[in-house]
Parts: sequence; structure tokens; C-alpha cells
Amino acid sequence: MKPVRICLASTHCRAGKFAENLEICLDIIQKAGRKRADIVVFPEMNLTGYTGDHQIYAMARTIDKDLIQPFTRISHQLNLIILVGLAEKTDSGQIYASHLIFLPNAPYGKYRKIHTAPNEQDIFTAGNSIPVFEHPKIRFGVQLCYDAHFPELSTAMALQQVDLIVLPHASPRGSTTQKFASWMRHLPARAFDNGVFIAAVNQTGDNGTGLCFPGLSVVIGPDGNLISRSMDPKNHLHTVDIDPEMLAHVRSHRMRYFLPLRRNDLFPVTV
Repeated sequence: MKPVRICLASTHCRAGKFAENLEICLDIIQKAGRKRADIVVFPEMNLTGYTGDHQIYAMARTIDKDLIQPFTRISHQLNLIILVGLAEKTDSGQIYASHLIFLPNAPYGKYRKIHTAPNEQDIFTAGNSIPVFEHPKIRFGVQLCYDAHFPELSTAMALQQVDLIVLPHASPRGSTTQKFASWMRHLPARAFDNGVFIAAVNQTGDNGTGLCFPGLSVVIGPDGNLISRSMDPKNHLHTVDIDPEMLAHVRSHRMRYFLPLRRNDLFPVTV
């Protein structure tokens, strides 16, 4: 890993307003470029908006060249990793909570949410793969919202030698303070147990379906300690520089880097 500047884009994502959300997204990407970011991360389903009920069928989008090309072009122009989310509709009519990963000068990648929340399970199809993404500066994985509550997923990514796990959320209800307290119960453990950075970002504001999202983003170090947080309720970019020396310090500590000592014979993980 090399030094990386990450921009977490906590944005207001109106449900079913794809063109409006896309315009906001592209404008924020340009701002991230001006900040000389290496990676910009948008919340879960920022392009389509989020709902956990049947309204999502009308909001979902297929992934086609008209969707892909603008992000591919701007990723190349700005030399910027871009992560954006949507409710993905397949040709067979399945709906996935998907996140698209655009790496400069490379084909785009995709992560489909593996653990759908109880209210989502009648609507969304669960993904079945655990990809990781490689860039000259960093190797990272992506999880979506409810995924964060399943420690095995983070371990599976850590075993694939990621330095960072990115966690876009569409997590409504509660105040920003309450959401922060919730995240701090489990996200530091994902970082500490696996010796990785964690970066999480939520949608913000009322999305027009009766759901209101507390704007929040955090970056947690591989030692499990909070590096930075932002609790701004407006569209904003939370910019954080993450230092590879923190990773090296944890992973060179014989008592605090647990992953190499894991009993793989008793606790296998298939990746």
C-alpha cells in the first residue's frame, strides 16, 4: 500500500431521480479530483435511491454503456477510483443492490450485496462472490450496509490481502449521533481483528419515500481506532489521508496482527 487520499461522499439520493442523482454525483467527482483524491466513494444506491419495498422495481436500472461510459471516462481523466451504487435490474428481472468500481484505465468491476437485510429479502437477490480490487496504490474490498454485521466477510477479504474495506450504506432511521454509536459497536472490530482500514459512508436526508438518512462517514485505522468522522447533514466530501505506516505498524506487531495466526484448519473461509 502507498499513501491514499480517500473522499467519502455523503449525499442526498432522492429515490427514483436517477438523472438528478447522476448530476450530483458527477459534480462531486470533479470536486474530489480537485482535492487530488485517489478514491471517491458514494453511498449504497446513490444513483437510483434506496427503498426496501416494491417501489425499487420502478427505480432499478440495467447496467449498460450509457451508464458505464461517463464514469469510465472521468476515472481515466482524473486518475481517480470511483465507487457508485445503484439498484441493478438484470435482463431476467432480478434486482441486486450493486456497487460499481471504476479503476483508471481498467474495465469496471462490480460488487453485489451478499447479505440482504430482512426487509430486503423479498425484493433483492443476494450476490454470491467476494471480489477484491487492485490499484497500484491500494488493494481493497467493498461491502454494502448490512454486510458489515457478518465478520466472516471481512475475514474473507483480509485473507485476499486487502488493505482497505469500503462500506457504502443506505441506512435510515435515527439521528447521526445514534448511527455513529451503532457503527462504533462493530466497524472498529472489523478493522482491528483483520488489520485493515475501514471507510464507511451513508446517504443523507429525506429521500422522498418516507426514509430519512443521517449523514455520516468514518475512517477507522487497522488498530481499531477512529481516524476521522464527519456528521454533516448536507451533501459533502469527507477527505481523509490514510497512511501505510499505520498498516505496517500493526502488521509488524507479533501480538496485534491476528490474521496470520488464525486456525485455518478449524475455521476455513472459501473465497
